Formats: sequence, structure tokens, C-alpha cells
Amino acid sequence: MIDGVGLFLFLAGFVIGLGAVSVIDVLGFLGRTSRYWTEATVRAHKVTKPLIWLGITCAVLGGLITYHEESLVGIPLAHACIALVLIANGAFLSSYVSPILLAREQAGQADQILPRSLQRTILVSIVVSDVGWWSALVLLVVYLV
Repeated sequence: MIDGVGLFLFLAGFVIGLGAVSVIDVLGFLGRTSRYWTEATVRAHKVTKPLIWLGITCAVLGGLITYHEESLVGIPLAHACIALVLIANGAFLSSYVSPILLAREQAGQADQILPRSLQRTILVSIVVSDVGWWSALVLLVVYLV
């Protein structure tokens, strides 16, 4: 029974977290040169940010339950490392990038194209996030098969 709950939480974390990451990444990509999509991204991030944190939380709890009898080697260790990277990346985005976006929105500049330096910073975080989430999902499939 407990293994089923763990696997459910693990998978739910990927559905919620990776789904939200995919949405905000596509919007962010479209917003690089479009005022319309920049504004959509700024507004949508207020919804996707908590969903990403919920996804990370579910995935970590699911991993803890799923791997409760495993040694911290191989795939469980890789998942733990990826989770730490995703948490650090999310903390950076939540504490640095999100306040900038919210301030721009409050100043009536939500539709203004972001400066190139901020776009580059966000791009690095997007790559870290995408590689982390997709790698973790592939590892879970390998573990289950």
C-alpha cells in the first residue's frame, strides 16, 4: 500500500511540476521578442510558480516513500541530487526573478520585453529546470522498468 502511495505522489509531482514548467517555458520562449507573450508570461508565472513547488514537493515525498528501503546509490542518489538542484534553481527563480517580474507588473511594465541580461539568466534556469525534470522522469521510468 505505502509503495502505491509513494509512486502516486512521485508521478503526481511530475505531472504537476513538469506540466507547469512546460507551460511557463513555452510562454517565456514566446515572450523573448513579443510584448504580448511577455505580459502573458509575467501573469502566468504567478500560477505556475506554486504549481512547480507543489510538483517538487510531491515528487520528493513520493521519492522518499518509494525509496524508503533503498540505499542512497544509483537512481535514488541521482534523484536526490536532481531534487536538490531543482530546489536551488526554484529558490533562485522565486527569490530573484519573480520579484523583478512582479515589480515590473506593478509598475505597469508587464508587457515590456525583458532586458537581454535577465533573459540570459532565465534561459540558464530554464535549461537547468528542463534537464532536471526530464532526466528525473527518465530515471524513474528506468527504475520502474
